[in-house]
Amino acid sequence: MAVLGMLIAFVFFIIAFLGLVYPIIPSALFMFIGFLSYGLIVSFDGMNGLFWTIQVLFFILLFVADTLSNLVGVKKFGGSKAGMWGSTIGLLLGPFVIPVAGILLGPFLGAILAELIVSRTNLKQAFKIGIGSLVGFLTSIITKGTLMVMMIVLFVIFIL
Repeated sequence: MAVLGMLIAFVFFIIAFLGLVYPIIPSALFMFIGFLSYGLIVSFDGMNGLFWTIQVLFFILLFVADTLSNLVGVKKFGGSKAGMWGSTIGLLLGPFVIPVAGILLGPFLGAILAELIVSRTNLKQAFKIGIGSLVGFLTSIITKGTLMVMMIVLFVIFIL
């Protein structure tokens, strides 16, 4: 049963990692589903209060990292709230409108369009803000990926 539990947990972990590039997939939720599946199939013995406290803190960090990366990326490059919202909308719609490339083009174009339409920014500044959005998104992927790897490593340490 331990092997089956581990396999099912890792399937959920893989889905969580897909959420790094397809933000419609809630990565943190799938991480927790992986932990819970293992516990239900095998046992919750190794997953004590300390384990769950640490994982909840990582869960919170995942949300903070996601929000802050986008905010800092857009703001640092001179963007407004409109740019941040445009980037977020582009991030969610991009992969569906332009498969594969949309994951990078979505936030970039979303930030540019929002700045041009809402903030009436000039094209050069809007382009710069679009780059900031892209930098924020890529930083978010790296940060969240690192946190998720740490969550899995702790999971393995606690269950062994």
